[in-house]
Amino acid sequence: MEQSLIENFELVKEAVMKSEGRSRAGLMLGLQELGSSLNGFIGAYYQIASNIIIVNFTPIRRIMETNPQLLNPYGFHVLLHEYIHSLGFLDEDITEKKTYQITKEFYGEDHIATKLSANIKDFFPNLVYPIQGWIPQEGSSTIKLVQGFDWSNTNNYIT
Repeated sequence: MEQSLIENFELVKEAVMKSEGRSRAGLMLGLQELGSSLNGFIGAYYQIASNIIIVNFTPIRRIMETNPQLLNPYGFHVLLHEYIHSLGFLDEDITEKKTYQITKEFYGEDHIATKLSANIKDFFPNLVYPIQGWIPQEGSSTIKLVQGFDWSNTNNYIT
């Protein structure tokens, strides 16, 4: 599962570079049990002015239990969405539109990732996006850092 997220992130960076001509290096990925509530769940978040994307492990675990073929499209979607935030796009409406546009350009109209990006609520009706500056509640589980994330930007850093 972690390897899938690492591979998806390389695709995310490629898609953004092709579409936007922009990139960002030095990001880390953390997995954290953020759970869910009656109102839904947060798939991931990017803390403004940081270098870490946090992915909620709760929906990942649920996808692996119920519909594993959605793992890669979902992973691509949440990583792309948060990567766009890390590039300075903080408005959720703009970020959602860019996420869809980039996914459609990269995978085409009929790909499951594009359909998921067009309306994620069709696949995950209770997904909610955090508001700007959202911070998890105190007492949330610890963050597990994923080793080897953003490897293409650090591969030749230390020789």
